Amino acid sequence: MTTAPRPTTELSADEARRIALRAQGLLGAPDRRSGVRGVLRHLGAVQLDTISVLARSHELIPYARLGAVGRRTVEDAYWKDTHAFEYWSHAACILPIEEWPHFAFRRRAYRDRPHWNHQLPDGAYDQVIKQLRAEGPLTATELGGAKRTSEWWDWSGAKVAVERALMYGEVVCVERRGWKRVYDLAERAVPAELLHDELDDAECLRRLVRLAGQSLGVGTRADIADYHRLKAEQVDTVIADSGLVPVTVEGWGRPAWADPAALLTPPRGRHRTTLLSPFDSLVWERARTERIFGFTHRLEAYVPKPKRVHGYFAMPVLAGGRLVGRVDPARAGRTLVAKQVTLDGVRAVPAVAQALVEAASWVDCTDVRVERVDAPELREALVRELARALG
Repeated sequence: MTTAPRPTTELSADEARRIALRAQGLLGAPDRRSGVRGVLRHLGAVQLDTISVLARSHELIPYARLGAVGRRTVEDAYWKDTHAFEYWSHAACILPIEEWPHFAFRRRAYRDRPHWNHQLPDGAYDQVIKQLRAEGPLTATELGGAKRTSEWWDWSGAKVAVERALMYGEVVCVERRGWKRVYDLAERAVPAELLHDELDDAECLRRLVRLAGQSLGVGTRADIADYHRLKAEQVDTVIADSGLVPVTVEGWGRPAWADPAALLTPPRGRHRTTLLSPFDSLVWERARTERIFGFTHRLEAYVPKPKRVHGYFAMPVLAGGRLVGRVDPARAGRTLVAKQVTLDGVRAVPAVAQALVEAASWVDCTDVRVERVDAPELREALVRELARALG
């Protein structure tokens, strides 16, 4: 492990929190002119997930920063004009197309990988490439079937082959259609000036570490590594040359690095009040969320129902630069249902009501119904505030 240079800047916990919020586009005036594409570039990665309650996570990310941007507008911004591609970053993520060269290190690692969970049938890889070359962008179903049986893990030979080609970089996911990946040849989908694996691992890693630092504002080695799922030792080899600067943060108890641009001006401006996807990059790393916000968050969608504490898809509520509660939402016709609400005291009631009403409007709901509030004595106040906000 590389010894960190002596820090030159000391940040209070509050300064670090505000820097993080601004870096994530949740403090200050939103950049509406650059829109969804600007959000994607600013964050560097937008995580995808199959769960759709109010909307899918990749739609909730720009909504949290820009407000009620149209859902069709979101999809077009990501996928039209070869503006983005899907690849493995923090998880399956939408990434700006200009970052294609900087994932060469990961494509090489996949090509050198000795063991896979799915066996690749003889001839399947070449057949998939041949079919895509002849027929253009296709889903796995159109390539010959995604699964052999109804079991989620039981991929067909065509699915195994096209996913392997995706990891190798010979094939690109160019959009999602009905939540299915649409595959095309990289030679056709990626602009010619970007279609190369010429950058060595160190240059790729330097770029991704720098991008992670810019998107986080300030972070520990673990925070920076987690953003694009790098190994700690990979971060160690390049962080001194990444352009990030060492800092100390009150209460963190471990070395940290910051984007130097984030230190030039105090983070000021209007705070967003919004529901956050559990996969939002502000909160996707549990230890960081606890350290910065004192807020313990766990996605419970994959927890057995009797063991859930906050609900299936509990969404943190951001207001005033703090996480002030959470809502587990659902929809019933044109009613947004708050199945379970957790409030950080009575002061959180107006913010949670505002977040619910704005989210309802975004997904074309005209009413909000509250089912359960973890602090029953606050339920009446929340219902009253909702009625006032709904007019």
